[in-house]
Amino acid sequence: MVIYGLALMGGCMVVGTGLGYLIGHLVGIDANIGGVGIAMLLLVVLARHLMDRDQLSKLAQSGIQFWSAMYIPIVVAMCARQNVVAAFGAGALAFIAGLGAVFIGFLLIRPISALSPKSEPLPPLNEDPAVAVAKEGK
Repeated sequence: MVIYGLALMGGCMVVGTGLGYLIGHLVGIDANIGGVGIAMLLLVVLARHLMDRDQLSKLAQSGIQFWSAMYIPIVVAMCARQNVVAAFGAGALAFIAGLGAVFIGFLLIRPISALSPKSEPLPPLNEDPAVAVAKEGK
């Protein structure tokens, strides 16, 4: 059910937006600073915490996974578009800083992936799953 998990996502968005405006107020800006990012982090952390403790039904877990899969890419795309428009309006330095951050992110992919545990590769897509399981048993 898609509706399950919507309350958790909505609560995370309200808390994240409130904290974003609070951070903006503390630094003297009348804007939401990082509220969407805070909301996404809260959603991921709370959902994982509740799932690890088995405090969510399977329907709620699938609903949260659906909304997590829908929410994060859409919000990131909206924020990315706003950042590009703001960067072009603010001048070359903001645009160069944004490109630098993306370049550094690309450079960090391999070191960060090296931190994850090693796993077996998936079987080829054209191979029958039953055949792959039989090969593993040998």
